[in-house]
Amino acid sequence: MYFTHVFLIVKIISFFILSFALAIILAPILIRFLYKYKAWKKKPREETFGGEKTPIFTKLHAAKEVSTPRMGGILIWGTVVIVALGTFLISQFLPDSLAAKINFLSRSQTWLPLFTLVSASILGLVDDILVVKNKGKYIAGGMRLKVRLALISLIAIIGAWWFYFKLDWSSIYIPFYGNLEINGLYLLIFVIVVLATFSGGVVDGLDGLSAGVMMPIFGAFGVIAYSKGLYDLTVLITIIIGALFTYLWFNIHPAKFYMGETGMMGLTVTLAVIAFLTNSVLFLPVIAFVLVMESGSVILQLLSKKLRGKKIFLSAPIHHHFEALGWPETQVTMRFWIISAVCSGLGLILFFLSKFL
Repeated sequence: MYFTHVFLIVKIISFFILSFALAIILAPILIRFLYKYKAWKKKPREETFGGEKTPIFTKLHAAKEVSTPRMGGILIWGTVVIVALGTFLISQFLPDSLAAKINFLSRSQTWLPLFTLVSASILGLVDDILVVKNKGKYIAGGMRLKVRLALISLIAIIGAWWFYFKLDWSSIYIPFYGNLEINGLYLLIFVIVVLATFSGGVVDGLDGLSAGVMMPIFGAFGVIAYSKGLYDLTVLITIIIGALFTYLWFNIHPAKFYMGETGMMGLTVTLAVIAFLTNSVLFLPVIAFVLVMESGSVILQLLSKKLRGKKIFLSAPIHHHFEALGWPETQVTMRFWIISAVCSGLGLILFFLSKFL
């Protein structure tokens, strides 16, 4: 048992290093490509989904939006795909070698999150390309929100079907209580959670913000996965974190690129799937509290405008509100990192307390 865990820990650390190193090699290539083809918005966003003007946001970010490339998220999911494909091929061509033992692809643990990551990221990539080309019916180019929600819902429905009919999941863990059998209601809850987590993708907006917030969240679920014996899933999460570290290296102020929808769509939807795979979905709002806070601020802002005719925040999502108050961008970013790390730690404490009490 001791040597098994040593091997697993070495395997996990090795995949982290491999992911980080591979992304370090790929990042300059991607950056040159994005700048060569001017992969940024051709005009800044000046209106919200409802058509209201956004003078504060435009003043703060107009210059960067039309000069800093999008689609940096390709580095993250691209690295994951290359590592996954490489280990799979090694296991197929050298089945008796030690290298074959590093394969982490498994039907019950990693097929669905990988499918989710790739499919949602490609969907986001299409949206980013439309934005860069200033095409589509959304403001400044891109898919309409209704279209994005419909396509993400389709991915969520496929995931819900896989969990319920292929993996025989029909219960949800209630902290400090135990598993609660919910039968077919599982399908609906799965779709709702995926869409809710996806809405937290608005966290991408400041230099270094998205990756710094997402790393402790994925790290917390990596610890939960390991504690539940989901070692293949732990390795996959580790690879994502390794790629996020490299992305952050190039995304901190001044950012070389932004994650774009191809990064945030893939990461947020995959995060929801991981929460279900670890049967810890009710810990997700605590661990990913920053995402809840970000999407919640947008929803509250829209409701307040519709019902009260005035805003709650100077600008939404809430990180732009703090910018509008005069906080330096780096200060907002690092404080959100701290909040994310604290909430991830709190979520882990609650998880282990509920497990042993």
